[in-house]
Amino acid sequence: MILENNQNKPPEVGGLRLEAQKNPASNLQSRHRRDDPQAERSLGEAPRALRIVIAGGGTGGHLFPGIAMAKEFTARNSATRILFVSTGNTLEKSVLSGAGFELRCIPVAGIKGRGIWNQIKAILKIPGGIWSARRILKKFSPDLTIGLGSYSAGPVVIGAWLSRIPIAIHEQNILPGITNRILSRFADRIYISFENTRSGMDPQKVRWTGNPVRPDLLESAAHPENETAQDTAHGRFTVLIIGGSQGAHRINMAIIEALDHLKNKERLHFVHQTGEADEQSVTDAYRDKAVSAIAQAFFDNMALQYGQADLIICRAGATTVAEITALGKAAIFIPFPYAADDHQMLNAADLSSDGAAEIIIEKDLNAKMLGEKIENYRDQPQALKDMAARARRFGKPDAAKNIVDDCYRLLAE
Repeated sequence: MILENNQNKPPEVGGLRLEAQKNPASNLQSRHRRDDPQAERSLGEAPRALRIVIAGGGTGGHLFPGIAMAKEFTARNSATRILFVSTGNTLEKSVLSGAGFELRCIPVAGIKGRGIWNQIKAILKIPGGIWSARRILKKFSPDLTIGLGSYSAGPVVIGAWLSRIPIAIHEQNILPGITNRILSRFADRIYISFENTRSGMDPQKVRWTGNPVRPDLLESAAHPENETAQDTAHGRFTVLIIGGSQGAHRINMAIIEALDHLKNKERLHFVHQTGEADEQSVTDAYRDKAVSAIAQAFFDNMALQYGQADLIICRAGATTVAEITALGKAAIFIPFPYAADDHQMLNAADLSSDGAAEIIIEKDLNAKMLGEKIENYRDQPQALKDMAARARRFGKPDAAKNIVDDCYRLLAE
């Protein structure tokens, strides 16, 4: 629900770095405290090293904001230790290993939308998940636990609450998911990505920070001279298609069918993240239709792909929306229609109403229409530029800094 009443509008964190000026680290008060031999700090020194557990993941939409926070924490003090705790799926293992962060796994499964028998099995796993989480927490002894909102965050945050460890949670979507709605009662801080997110959360805990974006993407945005307005090597209009970390079959098929309706195909270049299931069929289709394209299941170098894109066609997951707005890119959103509580449509609605993006409802999606839209944007560079500028106004590139600043404040209370 998008609320119009701003009477209880949560405070926005200003993004200023916390300096250890007023409260030396020796005075830090929290429910979980450790002796710090370097507690007494002089004015202007870096914040003290922390031990942080970041709980949850599952998909890139949950995982990448956590990585952005983790990198910001370690940028403040290189001695800070970060531990991710989740189910340990293939994406988590691959991405976290590449980012240089440690992962510990717990036995837990999702409940919502899985059928009665699978729900019963998932519920039976909860006590074991909490027990495993508490063992990990006891051994790692964190200063703070941060929940990212996926179901795997639940046992870890509950374990932290039972262990009297300070808790923060982050909600990526405009409408909080069931996990965060439950965990908000245990949290000391609730960080939200959209100003209109409320959903009954305690306004004293809520901070509107934005959704953290990976620093390598922000670095590319800070150097626009590296971003190609077109595929400069060949003078082509570049379309980036991303369906989330798992790909989006419906979008994949619509794009391939739209190729038959395009004119002047030699003026177009596609960069297509397909997901594993469709990688070969999409690659074959571009080749058979003689259209310039790079199609891969997953791209590790998304900063490059975003930088070279003139137009993005994608789902409307919260992290994708945050990246597009932080970078200031023109986009056509095709929200996933089966997302919980239709949150993807809500994520993109404000942008669309302000001319900062376009929305195509999936049931209305067809190849001819999609082909026409690609060509229209290719042939109207000023309209594309205006949309990108409007999108940038929605961006919160300092989200990770905002969160880390406030986490230090929380630990100083």
